[in-house]
Amino acid sequence: MAKPKIHYQCQACGATHPRWQGQCEGCGAWNTLTEELPTVALSPAGKTPQKSGLVLEPLQRQEAPSAQRMSTDIGELDRVLGGGLMVGSVILIGGEPGIGKSTLLLQAMINLSRHHDVAYFTGEESLDQIAQRAVRLHAPHDQVMAAHTVHLEDILTLLDKPTAPKIVVIDSIQTLHAGAIESAPGTVSQVRYSTHMLANLAKKRGITFFIVGHITKEGTLAGPKVLEHLVDTVLTFEGDRRHHVRLLRASKNRYGATDEIGVFTMTSSGLSEVTNPSSLFLSTDQPPCPGHVVTAIMEGARPLLVDIEVLVCPTPLAIPRRTVVGWDVNRLHMLVAVLEKRLKCPLSSKDIFMNVAGGLKIQEPAADFAVCVALLSSLRDTLVPKGTVVFGEVSLSGTLRSVPHAYTRMREATRLGFTRILAPKQDIENLEGATYVPCEHLGDVLGSTDT
Repeated sequence: MAKPKIHYQCQACGATHPRWQGQCEGCGAWNTLTEELPTVALSPAGKTPQKSGLVLEPLQRQEAPSAQRMSTDIGELDRVLGGGLMVGSVILIGGEPGIGKSTLLLQAMINLSRHHDVAYFTGEESLDQIAQRAVRLHAPHDQVMAAHTVHLEDILTLLDKPTAPKIVVIDSIQTLHAGAIESAPGTVSQVRYSTHMLANLAKKRGITFFIVGHITKEGTLAGPKVLEHLVDTVLTFEGDRRHHVRLLRASKNRYGATDEIGVFTMTSSGLSEVTNPSSLFLSTDQPPCPGHVVTAIMEGARPLLVDIEVLVCPTPLAIPRRTVVGWDVNRLHMLVAVLEKRLKCPLSSKDIFMNVAGGLKIQEPAADFAVCVALLSSLRDTLVPKGTVVFGEVSLSGTLRSVPHAYTRMREATRLGFTRILAPKQDIENLEGATYVPCEHLGDVLGSTDT
């Protein structure tokens, strides 16, 4: 019998190499190649393939199934999922250790167990640990069935029945081991094969799977990229463990939008939903100070008002520091260059420290104008008038560009009591209760010290 040919597979990207080497040629990562044995061939050589019963049918004959969604009774989770759980979907959720993934899923399973049969498979924690967490949630959990196992075949055998639970949690995919794959749990082959088998079972039996995945030190989901293609939804649970705020984002969703976020706070009794996120990111009790500006951003269809804090001060260093928390540092460099060139602001010799309050990460350019106002306010040591909201995108010429959902941003600002709004001229829509300052160029508003 011929000896099976060994190959080496990258644990970061899944690229295959005929021999071991220090660096992966596919992604450039170092020391990520592990030895993998080939799986048994599906079609042995020398045998004629069997006849297939596969038949092509016109798509127009197929009746579109009605969307069957199940509510988790967690509004923020349902929002990110697109309105609830789709029957037969596979949801991959990742996040840093200790961020609250297992707590969120256990809360969802407790809620779902009131109307559906659910199961919780864990390979990382004992059943006693899961039970202790459920007790801390102060919710009845006697209907949640659980088991500790790391064997994929045991899970598939238990669930491949008409009477099997219809909502299942796998915590986590990196702990599962499939006997058909001769490699350790957590390797590329094991993760890919296990996810593939679970996804097939989900479509066959109409089971909805929550699959917990580990993340790398770069913050991306561990395992091959094909893992994200096998599932229907990819969720990321974000947050700083030193803060109580947690954000749930969807980077892929076949049944909903990918620009919605769910906002939670971590408490001693589990995760609590935040229905008015602006209250978390606004410091209403803080006295006004130079460099402090409120901006309006959009997360999906939800407007958020966020505090931006900037400190500009002389530097003793040859190269000034640029320290940014919650925003893209390269975009800050660009805005500093625009202010230097267009408004002659002496920022190149200053240290600049910027912070987005509340641990939020702003990803849209609508905060450009607010950052520029904060930079000038701190540089000139002047206060931005209380009750002011600033938003707008800044071009390299210093002109202000229109941003989407401007009316929604302004309506949220007036609802929270802000009375002065600085925005691009083309976005201004007058609402009662506020004064609007239409802006075309940075120099029109920031040319004087009175913003």
